[in-house]
Amino acid sequence: MHIPPPVNGAALVGEYIKNSTLINSEFDCDYVNLTASFSLDKIGKGGFGKIKIILKIIRNVISKLKSNNYDLCYMTLTAKGTGFYKDFIIVVILKLFKKKIIYHFHNKGIAISSKKWYNDFLYKKTFKNTKSILLAPSLHKDIKGYVKKEDIYYCANGIPNLIKPNTQILNEKINLTTPCKFLFLSNMIKQKGVLELLEACSILKKENLKFECHFIGAWADITQDEFNKQIEKLELKNEITFHGKKYNQDKVLFFETSNVFVFPTFYHNECFPLVLLEAMQFGLPIISTPEGAIEDIVINNETGLIVKQQNIDHLSKAMKSLLENPELRNKYGLAGKKRFEENFTLSIFEKKMHLIFSNALKA
Repeated sequence: MHIPPPVNGAALVGEYIKNSTLINSEFDCDYVNLTASFSLDKIGKGGFGKIKIILKIIRNVISKLKSNNYDLCYMTLTAKGTGFYKDFIIVVILKLFKKKIIYHFHNKGIAISSKKWYNDFLYKKTFKNTKSILLAPSLHKDIKGYVKKEDIYYCANGIPNLIKPNTQILNEKINLTTPCKFLFLSNMIKQKGVLELLEACSILKKENLKFECHFIGAWADITQDEFNKQIEKLELKNEITFHGKKYNQDKVLFFETSNVFVFPTFYHNECFPLVLLEAMQFGLPIISTPEGAIEDIVINNETGLIVKQQNIDHLSKAMKSLLENPELRNKYGLAGKKRFEENFTLSIFEKKMHLIFSNALKA
């Protein structure tokens, strides 16, 4: 599996499984970290250093397989690109040792990548006589060319509780005279909709609406200089604040003091963003897009608003709608919190994964 660093959804879920008392008490587990890129700027890039890391991973996998007769091998398989080719080497090793394999997908892109004949060939080899775990039924279309429905398990991600006892949901105590606080929290990647969000904020300002928009994340393909220049160009200096990277309890204050979570992603790898679960946990209504399994998380017009991707006008109208209607914000936020507690807690996730592992061992 992949574990942090870098911090992303797949790595965090890997860490949750690795640290799960339930899973480790029921199964005798060994873990191998498949991560070969330990920072965002290294993902997808080669180099001698990365080759050394990959060779170390391969040696570790072979060593584990030689010394243990595993009943099941669980693997967070990268769906496409150089990451898939690296993971395919591990797949070949597992198959040479004749191991029962179950894949867990936290990204997507197989349907598109398989259009190249050599990828199609590799996928056929990869999926033969294996099981797969998907985050939601809507993601089945990405692997349906290789995996039968009876070989698929579904398990939505879950996250630990970040809320301190007696925390009051902010939306219950605000009014129209208070500037609405929008929050964006993710890596600063263009396809996450960062620049579109700035443009939408510019539209709100031109309409003389009171708001703040807070950005939290690590710089990636958007640089600090580029971000600041865009803020200056759009004259948003008083409305936009960037706070850098925040993890664990450091980000809690921002969830507690925000009114709306905005995540206008069109990121090609987006599947099941954990940050949406975090926002729901704190009772925040969400504005997002129909990428990956987001519509399985955010229910449009019930726990938030789903907007068209890269559509600045649609995004700004959704933001204006929630900015001007605190009662609607509160309604969506409370519904989202209830949905989180019923579907997306870490405890629910662990129980589902435990059941999947049990069934896969019997299959």
